[in-house]
Amino acid sequence: MRFVLSQFCLLLTAVFCQQSAYAKPIRLATYNLNNYLVMDRYVGAVWRPSYPKPEADKMIIRQVIKQARPDILAVQEMGTLPFLEELRADLAEEGVHYPYTIHLAGVDQVRHVAVLSKLSPTAVVKHNDLGFKYQNGRKRVKRGMLELSFERSDGSVFKLFVVHLKSRWTDVKADPESQQRRSREAEACRNRIIERSYDLGLTDFVVVGDFNDHPASATLRRFYRKGDFDIGALLPASDSRGEQWTYFYHKQVVYSLVDGFVVSGSLMPQVVAGEGHIVDISDVLLGSDHRMVYLDLAEPEPRLETTDSCDLNFRVD
Repeated sequence: MRFVLSQFCLLLTAVFCQQSAYAKPIRLATYNLNNYLVMDRYVGAVWRPSYPKPEADKMIIRQVIKQARPDILAVQEMGTLPFLEELRADLAEEGVHYPYTIHLAGVDQVRHVAVLSKLSPTAVVKHNDLGFKYQNGRKRVKRGMLELSFERSDGSVFKLFVVHLKSRWTDVKADPESQQRRSREAEACRNRIIERSYDLGLTDFVVVGDFNDHPASATLRRFYRKGDFDIGALLPASDSRGEQWTYFYHKQVVYSLVDGFVVSGSLMPQVVAGEGHIVDISDVLLGSDHRMVYLDLAEPEPRLETTDSCDLNFRVD
């Protein structure tokens, strides 16, 4: 009878651990919205000065978001805070609710990074002070970096670092395609990420956003390693056809992979299937020249602790 009770206790413990875990994985997504703001732009074939993003483009963006339904959505090229609130309100009218909004005002006063979240972050840090040496002076990371912490059911914490690095446009002849500046931005972000994670004993994190460079670039390598120290790895992602591009440069008809996730080593095993996904609904490029990338993050494996006794309130004679 003692053996039977012991096995029954093990079964109850296992069931309790399973029920206390998340019912479903957490879905994280990143999406460059391609100037969700007021600017001079062509609408169709007509030049429109100081014109907002067209409603038809916004509708496609909402369709993409509704298709993926991320729990936490990091966006780039967002306008000022009222534009973020507009997107949240429009999504709510269509049945997708994000109670939490986080917006970062960086050096770039036009294009910002932001987050819409269904989950409450336990901490938010806005890093708009990231400086680095450049040419004959110093610069700051143009869009800064957002840091969000989230606590899971087992008490563990994972962090989200949101970036949008310098584009390839430049007016500095000594730095073609802004490669040096973008790498320096990545280095400044990387060093701060290490300070805010590994140096604090927290190893579960994701660096997410638009890196404006290819996976093997000097820019991305800054997030993979620092000397002999492994930081994270780029998560592979593809669409329904197995294609991996996230950005279409219409002028040169070039498809490239510039958006995604760098996942820390300790968190990588919790990414469902070990890969991400690229949303490829019909007319996706009418909303933005970027495509959304998302991953599903499973809860940590429950720990099954056993003892020689079981506190059950009944007796067996």
